[in-house]
Amino acid sequence: MTSQANIPDLSNLWMPFTANRQFKEQPRLLAKAKGMYYTSTAGQQVMDATAGLWCVNAGHGRQEIVDAIAQQTAELDYAPSFQLGHLDSFRAASAIAKLMPQGMDRVFFTNSGSESVDTALKIALAYHRARGEGQRTRLIGRERGYHGVGFGGISVGGISPNRKTFSGALLPGVDHLPHTHDLAKNAYTRGQPAWGEHFADELERIVALHDASTIAAVIVEPMAGSTGVLIPPKGYLEKLRAITEKHGILLIFDEVITGFGRLGAATASEFFGVTPDLITMAKGISNAAVPAGAVAVRRNIHDTIVGAAASGIEFFHGYTYSAHPLATAAILATLGIYEKDQLFQRAKNLSPVFENAAHKLQGARHVIDVRNLGLVAGIELQPREGAPGARAAEVFAKCFDQGLMVRYTGDIIAISPPLIIEEGQIQEIFQKIDEVLKTVD
Repeated sequence: MTSQANIPDLSNLWMPFTANRQFKEQPRLLAKAKGMYYTSTAGQQVMDATAGLWCVNAGHGRQEIVDAIAQQTAELDYAPSFQLGHLDSFRAASAIAKLMPQGMDRVFFTNSGSESVDTALKIALAYHRARGEGQRTRLIGRERGYHGVGFGGISVGGISPNRKTFSGALLPGVDHLPHTHDLAKNAYTRGQPAWGEHFADELERIVALHDASTIAAVIVEPMAGSTGVLIPPKGYLEKLRAITEKHGILLIFDEVITGFGRLGAATASEFFGVTPDLITMAKGISNAAVPAGAVAVRRNIHDTIVGAAASGIEFFHGYTYSAHPLATAAILATLGIYEKDQLFQRAKNLSPVFENAAHKLQGARHVIDVRNLGLVAGIELQPREGAPGARAAEVFAKCFDQGLMVRYTGDIIAISPPLIIEEGQIQEIFQKIDEVLKTVD
């Protein structure tokens, strides 16, 4: 815990996605970060088992990124991206395009995953309008999907607490696929479940209900992270791709979490061998050193929108900080580290070790499921009677006090460490969780 002497006035800050009242009664404050560890203001070292918020894939405090940002600040602190450009914006787009599936080599810069999702949805609508099918305005998301907090993202998203307060202002014409999580059929699966491909068939029902001519795009997370690590069943993504292609519907993969090595490949699209039409990304794109995001788009989609427009601006969308010089400097340095240190391959090599360590929690106190893919694991706990989420919240707090930072959603503990993690640290993470679980009622 943070010592009272180090606590500033906490009253002015309204914290995001936080139980503000409880936090301010017992604040856990971070002061430094390096490698695999945070240091609290009380001086305690805390292993980062979540890569910050799924984003610090190359570990904290990478000197190459620090130097790139500092140099860029001195040379060009800001450049407008409307009708002007700077060299690193084009270099960063080219570097990203090289990591994307073949043909997805047009890149639009944003500042976050939420902005990337809203941008992708707009591109989908603009594409159909440009090709003479402007009636395709319907968007299809998925239950338990998380696509950020913009109105577009929460509309296609499927997490009730994120939606209910704003229900009267969500986008019209949105429908949702069912989620793929079935604990009775797939508990303790290692990797992709064998059962559940048929969940994709629900898209045909939705198409029959609304007619394909009204549907612009389907958006899913290839692996759903923030909702509690939901692994796609074998064949599910392939079937979604086939159905969307059959009906002329664009497929958007939200890879804000899965992008840049999390599954042992540059993208989940590469990992699963399924290529969508658009990929949203953020988080690991800059190792979180500077807020940054992007959307990778199939070249034909870009060319259709640009080619259909009269002279002048082709796509009326963008942000003041799109391709910010500090962000592009951080992106280039980050992608350089991924390549130099072969972190994607490292994650792939460590995945079996990670899987075995995670599944040692089968049979641990309160654990009702363990699921994993790449360097991601979800540990589902039996909820307390009448207090859903309370048990996982206590595990989170006790883990932090024991020097381990995890994440929780509902009663699911999520683990997604930086890709620089060592085998011994993997074992330490799950052993410590096991020890904490023994102390939780």
